[in-house]
Amino acid sequence: MFKSINPQDISVPELHGHLMSAIAPRPIAFASTVDKNGNVNLSPFSFFNVFGANPPIVIFSPARNGRTNTTKHTFDNVKETEECVINIVNFPMVEQMSLSSTTYDKGVNEFLKAGFTELASDIVKAPRVKEAPVQLECIVQQIIETGDGGGAGNLVICKVVKMHINEKYLDENGKIDSIKMDLVARMGGSWYCHATPEAMFEIPKPLQTKGIGVDALPDGIRNSNVLSGNNLGRLGNMETKPTAEEIKTLENNEAFKTALSENKLHEFIQSALENEQNDNALRATFYSA
Repeated sequence: MFKSINPQDISVPELHGHLMSAIAPRPIAFASTVDKNGNVNLSPFSFFNVFGANPPIVIFSPARNGRTNTTKHTFDNVKETEECVINIVNFPMVEQMSLSSTTYDKGVNEFLKAGFTELASDIVKAPRVKEAPVQLECIVQQIIETGDGGGAGNLVICKVVKMHINEKYLDENGKIDSIKMDLVARMGGSWYCHATPEAMFEIPKPLQTKGIGVDALPDGIRNSNVLSGNNLGRLGNMETKPTAEEIKTLENNEAFKTALSENKLHEFIQSALENEQNDNALRATFYSA
């Protein structure tokens, strides 16, 4: 059963809540801006992501208030000055970031209110957040207003003109270390997500090859009551079916022989996948095919 909703049949705040809880976790654009008089503003937005590398484009949306239909100071500022800095948020600064989202009066500097340190940018006038692990100096290329009612989005399309990375978050090869970054993301309501090592995992991606696909697996495997969708996805991600000689090597595997004798072939496959023994899992998959 599904609860089906026509957006026009519920209030904007209710729809907003559903969308924020369903489309998550979301990265946070901690945007610092200045108005035409040089007043500094700092505010977080979770309608945000990267959309290209050549040219480097990030987009965030300071949406209209769903109840009052007012615009954010950030939105007003980028329209005036056509520049901003997108600061990336990690766990050591998340409480201060949240504080900065308070609706302070125009002209109030959230750097001071939240206790952040202003760091001069090299190209744009808006300051960077020194405490942020990564800061992106941006020129606003285009603004798309998706509507004029409360809750409407305002897509601020930004070209990154300079990127600053705190070196303590780099690995020995000079690349950003995802574990060191300790990032956070926005969920629904007052909830956030913390990208701890325990929460992160890797999935082999067929970037230069083609997986055989779930449709290439034997019927008994595809319709298994034991194997999960993730298990099937991992099997379908394999590049080639095993040869008869490769499958035959399983006959020397004691765990496989025990599983086969106890009619627990699917449990063996699942265990092999969970223990990164992908070759054995695939060979077992086609053992009786």
